Amino acid sequence: MEKTDASLLPFGDVVPLCRMAIEEDVGAGDATTLALIPEDTLCTAYFTTREECVCCGLPVVKILFSLLDKYVEMTCQVNDGDFCLKGTRLATVKGPARAILTGERTALNFLQRLSGVATITHKYVEALGNSPTKLLDTRKTTPGYRLLEKYAVRMGGGTNHRMGLYDRIMIKDNHRELAKIYGDSSIEDSIKLAKAAYPDLFVEVEADSLDDVRHAVAGKADIILLDNMTNKEMSEALHVINNCAKTEASGGITLERLPSLGRLGLDFISVGALTHSAPSVDIGLDM
Repeated sequence: MEKTDASLLPFGDVVPLCRMAIEEDVGAGDATTLALIPEDTLCTAYFTTREECVCCGLPVVKILFSLLDKYVEMTCQVNDGDFCLKGTRLATVKGPARAILTGERTALNFLQRLSGVATITHKYVEALGNSPTKLLDTRKTTPGYRLLEKYAVRMGGGTNHRMGLYDRIMIKDNHRELAKIYGDSSIEDSIKLAKAAYPDLFVEVEADSLDDVRHAVAGKADIILLDNMTNKEMSEALHVINNCAKTEASGGITLERLPSLGRLGLDFISVGALTHSAPSVDIGLDM
């Protein structure tokens, strides 16, 4: 899938999010701009990255400015998903100065945040090298920003895990703990109940030990998540699974560890840090 494909952006969710962000920042009006800048003033401004990054969020910024003033014109010099060197001009904005000044901070908030997620994802993908193992995100996203942040993960070369609680069943540690009401076969019984209730959804089981893995295999889980295991433990777990289910590693995943994990034969590696710990990229808007 081409990373720069604009169809990947959830436009239906972008407009209300932009409206909310404008309302949050502008309120009754941009007092400083309204006081100082004549209504008929026009200007040109440039988005420029002040550090290396994978650019992400330009279509969002374009929508934001269009909501502020239909006469603002934005021309992109790069595409979402492009790797950009320090000093690269990302886009040019022309039009009413009031609208551009009013939207500056909100536009940068979107662009810096989403570029940050795309950039850290790119670093993790690069660390995996030529491994067939796919890098996944998680649900550890900023409330309200999930679809945008998961879009940014794709722009960085990663792959999306489930979007929410509705599109995959994941039997995690707390589910397993409560499922002990079913007795010693709680994992197998949980898988059976899940498949009966939602036959069209994949069922994934989080396994903390080899014993959990054996129960997940016996219950015919579709995916088994190996949580916080050492490389040696994962190798043993993969031997037990023996291609009976897809495999995912999670917990304690670092850039330094990724090359060795990529050689184990895992199907997926999920990393919460792609979204919950991504630093914003330093991008400026200069008149």
